[in-house]
Amino acid sequence: MSKGPHNERLTEAAVESQMGDPADRPDTETLDPKMAEDVNGAIHSHPPRIVVGISGASGVIHGARTLDALAELGVESHLVVTRAALLTLSQETDLSPDDLSARATVVHKLTDVGATIASGSFRTLGMIIAPCSVRTMGEIATGVTSSLLTRAADVTLKERRPLVLMVRETPLHLGHLRTMTALAEMGAIIAPPLPAFYARPDSIAQMVDQSVGRALDLFGLDWAAVRRWDGLKGRTPA
Repeated sequence: MSKGPHNERLTEAAVESQMGDPADRPDTETLDPKMAEDVNGAIHSHPPRIVVGISGASGVIHGARTLDALAELGVESHLVVTRAALLTLSQETDLSPDDLSARATVVHKLTDVGATIASGSFRTLGMIIAPCSVRTMGEIATGVTSSLLTRAADVTLKERRPLVLMVRETPLHLGHLRTMTALAEMGAIIAPPLPAFYARPDSIAQMVDQSVGRALDLFGLDWAAVRRWDGLKGRTPA
């Protein structure tokens, strides 16, 4: 049935009746921004979350300390670990798989491609892979993902969220470098865990924490363990 002027007036009247008296409606242009968002039905109740991937490269302690840092910062962590990472864990630390899992808020199975972190509609601050193996890096670069870890990384890129890859490999051949270039062009951040000697670390643990903290800086998180540069010491006046 065609809509004539009379039907259009009826429709407008029905809409007005649902919205109530215009005099009783808040003016969103003069409201506090947060109140205006509430009036418009926006919901901002989701907690800050970061996806943490741990792959099989050496340096698994970086992943463990990332989980510790996020817990201290009050950020929800979603962990996914490869089988090679668990092997590295047993060789490089005294931690068991259960010890590692206990540091995370949520643990996802590597094969669970139906997990929340496999969807872009599940809101997060981004993802960090610490450490990131060359194989994992290459899989993400191609977009042909075979596990939840690389699927979550692909989702992070497509949603234009920060993807921080703590690539742990040396020396690097041209293929590695080209893969890193491709990932950087796609929006990933290549952040190898390199020691910051200006921080005067007293132990390997301090070097690890400095690298982890600087990686978390990329998400806007400020971890107290980071030693910040505050200028040259002992300079003579010019």
